[in-house]
Amino acid sequence: MTAVDASETSTRKYIGRFAPSPTGPLHFGSLVAALASWLDARSKDGSWLLRIEDLDPPREDPSAPDTIKRQLETLGLIWDGVPLYQSTRQDAYDEALNELRKKDMVFVCTCSRKSIRGVYPGNCREKRLEESATGACAIRLRVPQKIATFNDRISGSHIFDLNNTVGDFIVRRRDGRTAYQLAVAVDDEYQNVTDVIRGDDLLDSTPRQLCIIEALGYQSVRYGHFPVILGADHKKLSKQAHAAPVSIKKPEKTIRDALLCLGQTSPPDTDNVQILLNWAIENWQPDMIPARSTVWTPA
Repeated sequence: MTAVDASETSTRKYIGRFAPSPTGPLHFGSLVAALASWLDARSKDGSWLLRIEDLDPPREDPSAPDTIKRQLETLGLIWDGVPLYQSTRQDAYDEALNELRKKDMVFVCTCSRKSIRGVYPGNCREKRLEESATGACAIRLRVPQKIATFNDRISGSHIFDLNNTVGDFIVRRRDGRTAYQLAVAVDDEYQNVTDVIRGDDLLDSTPRQLCIIEALGYQSVRYGHFPVILGADHKKLSKQAHAAPVSIKKPEKTIRDALLCLGQTSPPDTDNVQILLNWAIENWQPDMIPARSTVWTPA
C-alpha cells in the first residue's frame, strides 16, 4: 500500500527553498546544497526561497542569519521575496498540532530518549496520557502501519515500512518546542513549495514529512536527494564537526568547486560569478550528479 507518492507531475509553478539552521556560517557542504536547489529552481524559471530554521535557540548563533545571507549574496545565490524565520511561525505549528489532535493522530509520550533504542516501540501509543498530567512529555505522530513509497528525482525509488523502520516520531519535543519534521511540513505547505533538493543525510526525514503531509491533507512535494559532501577525513562536512565557513573571497572559484562536486561542467573563460551562474543554469543536469559522495579538500 502506498502512503504518499510525491512523484506525480505538478501543474503548480515551481517553488524551491533552502532552509539552513542558524547554528553558524554556511560550510562548503551547505553551499553545495544551496547551489543545487538554486540551479534546479532557476533552470525551471521557478522561485527560490530562503527559510531560516531558528527553532532551537540554545544551539543557534545570533549572528548566523545575517552571515548566511551575506555568503549567499556574495556568491550570487539571490533568493526571492523575504526570508521566512521559523521563530515567527509558532501559531501555525500550534494550529497544525491541534488539527492532528482532533484527528486522533498524535499521542503523549513520557519515554526518555535514553530509554529508546532504534525505532520507537510504541510504549505510550495506547496509554491515552493527558498532557497536563504528565509533566515533561513529548507528542508523537501515530504513524500508519503501511508501506510508503516515493520516487526521488535524483536517487530513484524508495520504499519505507513506516511501522518497522520509521515508527511513531516526535512532532513536539519534551521542552515544548515544535519538532523539525512538523515545522518543515507546515512551512512547505505555507510557502507552496513544490520541490525540495537537499543532501541525502535528510533522506530519512522524507517519509516522516510525507506522513505529516498526508495526515494534514497538504499538497504533494517532489524530493531530490544527492550524496552529501565529505571532508578529507571522509566524514560528512557539518557544523557539528567544525567544518570551516565557505570561502567568499573568490566567489567564482567557490562556485566552480561546488559545480564540480555536483558533476556539472563550467565554462573555462570567465571569472565573473554571474556569468558563470547563468551558464550553469542553462546547462544544469541533475542526472549528472555523482551517485556517491564527493570528497572535497580545499585547495
